[in-house]
Amino acid sequence: MEYEATQEEIKRLLEMKGDVRGIVFKTDYLFVLDKFGEEGVKKVEQEIEKMGYSFSYKKNINSMDFYPIGLRAVSLLAISKVFNFGKKEIEEMGKVAPKSSIMVKFFMRYFLSIKNIFDKAGEMWSKHYTVGELEAFDINMDKKYAIMRIHDISLHHIFCDYLQGYFSSIIRMGIGEDIIAERTKCIHRGDDYHEVVLRW
Repeated sequence: MEYEATQEEIKRLLEMKGDVRGIVFKTDYLFVLDKFGEEGVKKVEQEIEKMGYSFSYKKNINSMDFYPIGLRAVSLLAISKVFNFGKKEIEEMGKVAPKSSIMVKFFMRYFLSIKNIFDKAGEMWSKHYTVGELEAFDINMDKKYAIMRIHDISLHHIFCDYLQGYFSSIIRMGIGEDIIAERTKCIHRGDDYHEVVLRW
């Protein structure tokens, strides 16, 4: 099992300060529903309940409401455990998520160029999360790379893998080319912030 979390860590996650929009759980729900059906969704919800938080993706989550930030990682951990997902599958979840996010679709309607997407990245983050800061650190169209940094948030490394896929999908929407994403810094490896380099 690639992703492990002790009960103490789950407790820490669920007690963390900060919130996240319900839309992130809707994207989890749609991914699981598409791959594994309602029975798969039920198994994930039961696993989350075992971890200490009871809710239904379908019944109790409103896309625009806020929920505990730690639940973001708990949802991913439960999905990983139920379906034995590793890094590759979690990254794939991240890649698929922007396609079903109402908020991302809204932003993409108005910021179709890669430069505009890059400039608005921090604003997109703050619409989803009340903690952490997304910094669009550098973009070089000639050398074909972009660097994203996330400060002041430490959930679980499963979330980092998810974001790696998520960012690659967002950048791909802007340039229409396949993206190679590499996490070059990570708080969970002792760095001061998370950093993802995206190349095309």
